[in-house]
Amino acid sequence: MTLLLDTHFLIWLVLGSNRLKEFPWLDKYRPWGVSPISLLEVQYLAEVGRIEIENPEFTETLLNDPRFLVDEVPLLSLIRQAMQIAWTRDPFDRLLSAHSATRRTPLCSVDQLVLENHLPVVRELFM
Repeated sequence: MTLLLDTHFLIWLVLGSNRLKEFPWLDKYRPWGVSPISLLEVQYLAEVGRIEIENPEFTETLLNDPRFLVDEVPLLSLIRQAMQIAWTRDPFDRLLSAHSATRRTPLCSVDQLVLENHLPVVRELFM
């Protein structure tokens, strides 16, 4: 795994969003790492009406797609790392950043707060 996808990128990739044209370099990082935290965030966003995604179909599509690698980090390791992150109150951003830090793998995100505060991030995002 050479990068960890933020949930926005995950959704765009699974749904084939036109927004991906802005990131032509993304394919060189396949298979893309996915945190189980993103699966929970997708469910949450669907439940509160921020996205229109059907689950468990979305999750099953992702799990059966060889472009993605779901990376399971021990929960205690993830929580211990997340407890050190104080720059966000968003629990999903906090846990995804913790996952990235635990694995020492760049996080691929377009969230400005993440880009300003979390290292490592994918360097192409700054080009």
